[in-house]
Amino acid sequence: MMWRTRLGVVLSIVLAWFVSIGCGSRVPRDESGKLRVGLVFDIGGKDDKSFNAAAWEGAKRAKQTLPIVLRHAEPGEPNNLEPCMRAFAERGYDLIIGIGFAQGPVLAAVAKEYPNIHFAIVDSVVDLPNVASLVFKEHEGSFLVGMMAARASQTGKIGFVGGMDIPLIRKFATGYEEGARYVNPNITILKNFVGITDAAWNNPGKGKELATAQYEAGADVVFQAAGNSGIGVFDAAEENRKLAIGVDANQNWVKPGFVLTSMVKRVDVAVYTIIQEALEKRFRGGLHAYGLENDGIAYALDDYNRPLVSDEVLREVEAARQKIMTGEIKVTDYMANLK
Repeated sequence: MMWRTRLGVVLSIVLAWFVSIGCGSRVPRDESGKLRVGLVFDIGGKDDKSFNAAAWEGAKRAKQTLPIVLRHAEPGEPNNLEPCMRAFAERGYDLIIGIGFAQGPVLAAVAKEYPNIHFAIVDSVVDLPNVASLVFKEHEGSFLVGMMAARASQTGKIGFVGGMDIPLIRKFATGYEEGARYVNPNITILKNFVGITDAAWNNPGKGKELATAQYEAGADVVFQAAGNSGIGVFDAAEENRKLAIGVDANQNWVKPGFVLTSMVKRVDVAVYTIIQEALEKRFRGGLHAYGLENDGIAYALDDYNRPLVSDEVLREVEAARQKIMTGEIKVTDYMANLK
């Protein structure tokens, strides 16, 4: 009975929050006729400077340029995901977007109960006709930044710090390793994960500890795919005067001069596009894949990191990018091998 009590309390809080921002049973006059979009963030929240932040950028852009009403929820902990999502569904929102693989089972359950509502999930696959699964070819982008890490390394040793030890993050790690070995078959790659629970995404202290240990062991470039925990990797890079690689959003600006590049997942584009398609009544369920071929995956180059990347390295990486797109270079998709 305790879990029911807890769920009831959480749901009451969520419903009160909805009412407080104008999402009660009566639709405000200025919302009439507009597409209503509900966005449920992962536990890292919209200010994680990474995955959730990229989704938020896409949603904000949609709000600024399209006739929609946008509401969002930051559950804070895994147990709050379902009440937040149900609160949107119960109020008849037109499109509900879940950010992060952890929401897959929750979204599947809610979407099955509300077949007339459109749903989207980022980084997970839900096989229902009213669900759009927005997935990315992270292994391809990780291959390219792995090449850049190997070329930048002076010690012949690089590192990887993942957030939660799950197949998706091992997909990043595998592509990174293959890219590094593509240019230096003898390179050493150190690899650690922050943890095995959802808390692994929001532990910058542990991220810093793991990266510091890798730097002290000789790595001079560390790629982080760890959500908010990755901020600690950047701190370690600055303190040790080494390099780090960002993930999901362009994080080159976080520690200028210490971020070699960022492996960008255009979650912002995916979120914006699915909102636009729903608005224009072009929504379709099923897989929506984003990779190098449609600029859904990229490496970041800007004023913050341009001095760190030589023209020679850029030419080599660009050549590899073309070969991946044509199939001449085949990067292992760790998750595909699990099927």
